[in-house]
Amino acid sequence: MSAPRSFLLFLLALVLATGCARRKKDIPTARTAEAVTPAPAPEIKKRTARDLADVMTDELQLLPSQQSKVRAVLNETVEQVNAARQRLGADKAALGVELKRINANSEGELRQILTAAQYKEYQAKKRQMAEQMRARRAD
Repeated sequence: MSAPRSFLLFLLALVLATGCARRKKDIPTARTAEAVTPAPAPEIKKRTARDLADVMTDELQLLPSQQSKVRAVLNETVEQVNAARQRLGADKAALGVELKRINANSEGELRQILTAAQYKEYQAKKRQMAEQMRARRAD
């Protein structure tokens, strides 16, 4: 798996794990098929896209025009992920395939927006940017 996909999947998993931790702990467990309704998957918030765009702006010294394009790509990615999770939430295999497709498209769009040097730096700093996002969420 390529590094860009790995990072976006890691980022999505991080967001998903954070959202799951906020779910109610007192969800009753049911024994019958009629009573079992899967809990809706928590939505990824637009704030996540905004935060990542802010971190990328700081780390990669994005120009204002690049910043707005990156923000648009990340917002669209969040919308697509949320739609896929609603549509395919119970089918984890199909959801995984769809998330990989969404991440590949987003990564391709980011590659077109960033300069070669910025994209190389983006690849090198993905983990650091993810840590910065986690720190922002903790504040």
